[in-house]
Amino acid sequence: MNERADRDGQAGRSGPAAHEVPVLIVGGSLVGLSTSLFLGRLGVRHTLVERHAGTSIHPRGRGNNVRTMELFRVAGVEPAIREAAETLAGNHGILQAPTLAGDAGEWLFKEIDPGGGLARFSPSSWCLCSQDDLEPVLLDRATALGGDLRFSTELMSFDADSTGVSAVVKSRQTGEHTTIRADYLVAADGPRSPVREQLGIGQSGPGDLFHNISVTFRSHRLAEVVGDRRFIVCYLTNPDADGALLPVDNHENWVFHAPWHPELGETLEEFTDERCADHIRRAVGDADLDVRITGKAPWHAAQRVARSYGSGRVFLAGDSAHEMSPTGAFGSNTGIQDAHNLAWKLAAVLDGWAGDGLLDTYDAERRPVAEATSARAAVRSAEHSHPGFAPPPGVGGGPRQGILNVVLGHRYPGGAVVGADPAAPVVPEKLALTGEPGSRAPHLWVRHQGRRISTLDLYEGSLVLLSDGDAEEASGWHQAAVRLAEELSVPLVSYRLGTGAGSELAPEDDADWAERHGTTRTGAVLVRPDGFVAWRSSGPVQDAELTLRQVLTTVLALG
Repeated sequence: MNERADRDGQAGRSGPAAHEVPVLIVGGSLVGLSTSLFLGRLGVRHTLVERHAGTSIHPRGRGNNVRTMELFRVAGVEPAIREAAETLAGNHGILQAPTLAGDAGEWLFKEIDPGGGLARFSPSSWCLCSQDDLEPVLLDRATALGGDLRFSTELMSFDADSTGVSAVVKSRQTGEHTTIRADYLVAADGPRSPVREQLGIGQSGPGDLFHNISVTFRSHRLAEVVGDRRFIVCYLTNPDADGALLPVDNHENWVFHAPWHPELGETLEEFTDERCADHIRRAVGDADLDVRITGKAPWHAAQRVARSYGSGRVFLAGDSAHEMSPTGAFGSNTGIQDAHNLAWKLAAVLDGWAGDGLLDTYDAERRPVAEATSARAAVRSAEHSHPGFAPPPGVGGGPRQGILNVVLGHRYPGGAVVGADPAAPVVPEKLALTGEPGSRAPHLWVRHQGRRISTLDLYEGSLVLLSDGDAEEASGWHQAAVRLAEELSVPLVSYRLGTGAGSELAPEDDADWAERHGTTRTGAVLVRPDGFVAWRSSGPVQDAELTLRQVLTTVLALG
C-alpha cells in the first residue's frame, strides 16, 4: 500500500484536492455498500471508494439469511431485493446426487422453512438473491440517501492519528489523486485487505480449506435434465467428476464449482473450456449435454478471523475481518451484520450521544461471533461433502445440525450490554429468543398508529424502552425514559404496550409481550438501535430514573 513516491509525484503536479468526511469506506462490494446504506439511513455523511468500475458481474454470494433480511427490511430495501430475486424465488432445497440422470439422490433439505415455522421468530424470511442482482439495489438506495460512492477509485495510502485518518485515493479513470480526511475509516476491502496488512493485524484459524474454479456456462438442455427439482445448489458426487451446480435462471444460465488442487501442482491453465465442459457433462450424467463456457474464476475457501477488528480509528468489516467456508452463505451475511453493528455505534459517537468507548464494543461483540460462525461453516461444508473439501479430523461426522441458532440466536456475552451472562456461549445449542441481554430482541406483531408492524421495525435510529401501558406499577419506566432522553440528549424512544389509551403499541392476539421478553408486566426492556437487547429489568425498582441512567451510561460509554 505504500505508493508514497507515486503519490507525492502526482501531488506535486496536480495539487490533490482535500475532502473531509466523517467516515471513509474502503471497498464497494456487499459489505461496503451495506455500510453505506446503514450509515445513510442514520444520516452519517460518508464517502466510499471502490477500485472496480461497478458492482459485481458474477452470480455469487446468493444466500441472504433471515437476520440479514431483517436488517434490509428495517432499512427499507427488502421489497426491492425480493423483486431483484424473483428469478430464483422458487428455489429452496439442497440436493446431493451421484448425477442428475434419473432420480437418485438425497435432499439435504427440500424447503428452507418447512411448515412456515420461522414466522414465529421473524417478520422476514430467507432470500436467494445473487450478488450481481443485490449490489445494484444497495447502490441505488445508498446513493439516494446521499452517499458519496466513488467507483474506479483506489486507496493508495492512509495515515491514522488520534483525531482521524488521512487517506490518498486515486481515480483509475483520470489518474487524479485526492486527499480525504475522515474521522473514521471502515475497511471492507476483502480477504487480502491492504488496510489490515498495513495495520499489522494478524489472523487466527486453520487457514485455507479448499479451492474451486467457478465456471459460468450456458446450456439449453440442462433444464430438461434438472426437471422440476428446484434446488439452490446440487452437490454432484461422481468421484471422477464431482462439483456443485447452481442455477442462475433455471433455464439456460448456470454456475458449476469444480474442485481445484493447487497443492498438488494443478494450475489454472489446465482448466480449459474443453476440460470444464467435459467435467460438467460427466458430473451431470449426460455425455451429449450442450455446454458453452462463458467464464471461469478461481476462489478459495478459508477459515480465518482477524485477531482484532480494528486499530484506533480504523475498523475491519466483512472478508477483511473474517473468512469462512461458503457453505451456508455465512460469510457475506456475517459481514453485512458487522456493518450494521458498527454503523449505529459510529453514528452515536459522531452525533455526540455516546462515548468513544462504545466503538471498542464492536470488536468485543462481532469477533467472537465470527469465530463461532466460521467454525460452524466448516462443519456445514463437511456435512454437505463440498467438492474439494477434505475436512480435518474432528470436523463433521456427527449428526447434521441446524443453523437458525447461528443465524438468529448468536449473542453478545460482553460489549454494549448490561446483565448478559459472560460465560454463555456465543452460539447457543438451540434457538431461544427470550429477551436475554445481548441477544436479538424477540419479534412480536403489534398495532402502531393503526398499522401492523413488527417490534423489530422499531429498532434503527434510536434506543427503545419497552414497558407496560396497562400496569400502573410500570409507569415509572416510561416517565424516566422521557426525562433522560431530554436531559442526556440521547435518542431514546419509550413505547408502552397494552390495550389502554396510554399505550403506543397494542400486541396482536393478546400476546403477552412481557413473557416473550423474559420479564414481567412491571418490568422493562431496553433495546439497542441494532435490535439487540441492551438490558432488562424483571420488575419495578425503587428509582427507575437512577437505574436507567446507570444503564445508559454503561451501554453508551458515557462515564
